[in-house]
Amino acid sequence: MLNAKSEIFSPVEAKEHTKNIAAQLNFVNVNFSYPSRPSHLALNQLSISIDDGKIIALVGPSGAGKSTIFSLIQRFYDPQSGSILFGKHDLRALDLRELRKEIAVVEQQPTLFTGSVMYNIKYGRPEASDDEAIEVAKLAYADEFIREFPEGYDSNLGEKGVRLSGGQRQRIAIARALLKNPRILLLDEATSALDSESEHKVQRALENLMSGRTTVIIAHRLSTILHADRIIVMDKGKAIATGKHHELIESNALYARLAELQFSTDALAPSVE
Repeated sequence: MLNAKSEIFSPVEAKEHTKNIAAQLNFVNVNFSYPSRPSHLALNQLSISIDDGKIIALVGPSGAGKSTIFSLIQRFYDPQSGSILFGKHDLRALDLRELRKEIAVVEQQPTLFTGSVMYNIKYGRPEASDDEAIEVAKLAYADEFIREFPEGYDSNLGEKGVRLSGGQRQRIAIARALLKNPRILLLDEATSALDSESEHKVQRALENLMSGRTTVIIAHRLSTILHADRIIVMDKGKAIATGKHHELIESNALYARLAELQFSTDALAPSVE
């Protein structure tokens, strides 16, 4: 198994450096099945566009294909048919390392490592200076609590960041993403319970992170839905509707039901403004 050749590889000569390509993504008639379930289409003739610099929210039930979209954008897998375009270029024509430099992911449960706070922030860009790392920690509203640790940025986080609260782990992960300075952000919103103060700080940190970046969010909170430039409703591997929150509430039964179940029902009331 260790000698098995990966099916994901870079072309011998990449067509163009990714830095010269607009950070726009297009899925064109994409079919994809995981190797473990070859007869099941995780994505079924999916065609969606994600415009440069816009915030796109993905909404849908479990198994709809939202996380699969994230995996394919990062080229952990390639589709069996169809194309995924970065600008006008198929992802398979781009240098894999350069592509992944353009992308940062903030997950529900961020991956942190045994090591110092500074090591964890610089993980995606180890050549960065300490001053740069501290600056992004401030933008992520992490600097204040980091400086309260006995050894500050040199403090060891323990295995998987066990010594941090959920909100602190998220802000470290956001600082790491800011330091990487990606053009594409993939955000799987946290659903873990945070106290109101932590949630407010995480939200402000995320706003700093999303600013000016092409952002795709697996959305769990209505506040994000309302601020998204566009919402894509997923079901059974297909994009069944797209639009703004107020449009989809009226036009799509699945979205209306998900909004009622998953998000605050208060926000479903008509605006009085």
